[in-house]
Amino acid sequence: MALGATIYVFTVRLADADRGVYETLSMRIARHPSETEEYLLTRLLAYCLEYTEGIAFSKGLSDPDEPALSVRDLTGVLKAWIEVGTPEAPRLHKAGKAAPRVVIYAHRGVEPWLARLAGERIHRAEALEIRVVDREFLASLVARLERRMEFDLSVSEQALYLSLGEETLTGSVEKLSLV
Repeated sequence: MALGATIYVFTVRLADADRGVYETLSMRIARHPSETEEYLLTRLLAYCLEYTEGIAFSKGLSDPDEPALSVRDLTGVLKAWIEVGTPEAPRLHKAGKAAPRVVIYAHRGVEPWLARLAGERIHRAEALEIRVVDREFLASLVARLERRMEFDLSVSEQALYLSLGEETLTGSVEKLSLV
């Protein structure tokens, strides 16, 4: 018998001073049994850091041709393809053709992945936006992960401040490019 997804409920009070976004976000996120906690929380952070009108989670593993997150306008046109992890070159090539903006949020060491991508055929490779989440910050958040969580996330000058009760976790998201 296959294991089912685990549902997590998050309430995030987002204050992104870098982009002028101040919202309270309520999300129910399904975690597939094969998905790591780091991946789940990176998806959550990507959603918060990219939050805009039209952002949505994909159906997950049931629709492998879709990005982890997407941004669509009111007519349904894809505006941004947002991946989590270290997708391979053919997937990034497809994303570059499908959307005007492609962003990857990585939660592990990216050096071997970037080396593998070097020289690969990727449509608009120069426009790829790569974001690497601070591994210590992510590990601290994983250690505090619960099925229901409520926290404040502040972003200022690319630094992250996550207030969880009396505790504040700090980290960053490093911006890289493929070329």
